[in-house]
Amino acid sequence: MVTNEQILAKVTEILTHSFEVPAGSIKPEARLYEDLDLDSIDAVDMIVELKPFIGNRQVKAADFKKVRTVGDVVEVIARMLNEPA
Repeated sequence: MVTNEQILAKVTEILTHSFEVPAGSIKPEARLYEDLDLDSIDAVDMIVELKPFIGNRQVKAADFKKVRTVGDVVEVIARMLNEPA
């Protein structure tokens, strides 16, 4: 089972390496658009980069519609990983 801390570490890795977001800015309460300066294309790219971490699970756009913070991303991924594959 993957923990929320492991998911946060992966999200942090992606945000720092692919989007050049300073690691110190990445906290669960950090807002993706306002605080981290991501746009909707960046959010889609982040999900694509998370795909190997998620595995064969289906990524549903509806699951990510209400995502606003890093913590929201972690919660959605955790829910996906805990559902039967």
